[in-house]
Amino acid sequence: MNLPEREAAVRRLLEQAPAPVVPPDLYGEAARRGRRMQHRGKAVRLLLWLALFGAAVVFVVWAVTARPWVEPPSETTPPLTGW
Repeated sequence: MNLPEREAAVRRLLEQAPAPVVPPDLYGEAARRGRRMQHRGKAVRLLLWLALFGAAVVFVVWAVTARPWVEPPSETTPPLTGW
């Protein structure tokens, strides 16, 4: 089937099928749901950014208090021989 035949077949199908009945409040409901989904997405992104910021603050506070880059003091002392 070439392109003009396909187009003609699609046109025949579209002309034969009755137009679907769409509820009158469909647009308003879809717009309301879309706005709600956008608000939820914004809230989730805000919570994730706040969690990331909180984790960064906790890490900085831990690093300042624990100072993991400093070598820990020796647990044992070398033997004192040759005095």
